[in-house]
Amino acid sequence: MSELSKFIEHTILKPETTLTDIRKVCEEAQKHQFYGVCVPPFFVRDARRLLGEEGKIKVITVVAFPMGYTAIASKSEEIKRALDDGADDVDTVINIAAVKSGNWNHVSHDIDSIARATHMRGRTLKLILECGLLNETEMLRLCELSKEFRITWLETGTGFNGHSATVEMVRTLRAAAASDIKIKAAGGIQTAKEARDLLAAGADRLGTSTSVALVGP
Repeated sequence: MSELSKFIEHTILKPETTLTDIRKVCEEAQKHQFYGVCVPPFFVRDARRLLGEEGKIKVITVVAFPMGYTAIASKSEEIKRALDDGADDVDTVINIAAVKSGNWNHVSHDIDSIARATHMRGRTLKLILECGLLNETEMLRLCELSKEFRITWLETGTGFNGHSATVEMVRTLRAAAASDIKIKAAGGIQTAKEARDLLAAGADRLGTSTSVALVGP
């Protein structure tokens, strides 16, 4: 097993994903012993069945993906459904539109609600910030809110809005976030060197669709 494998969430989120694709990523995750697979909500139940109930390899899915401006109540329902279907982690996009509009009351309510929906079931929430669309002040404010609402993971982005994860993003989050908050770097990770650089910068997990190439045959 590659030393990178335990950090990787083997990801497939393209809109044309099929059940055949899900079978393939689950088989690859088992072969390479990745931390988990990140799949569309539609396929959570299938991934759970294919990987087994023992939870050795985690099932991760996304909520309000990739735009984040879904209604708060809808996000909570998406989370509940994903957990009922067998997801271990839910990676949920913040309301970027609310952040850019300076509507911090809505942002706070949004984060509080999705945190409650996840924490009450004892599962893991990763808050996707989409760092490439945020300025430093916005990122700092989001880190403060994450501490307030006991968020345990922050994620650099979706990889769907033209911004790959960078060492600078990870370093900024690591410096601004509470020490007990972990960081997932996701989007555009193409080489093993990039993966190692992100980990060295402070990332605790990597989300990538190029997982097999990163760890070798």
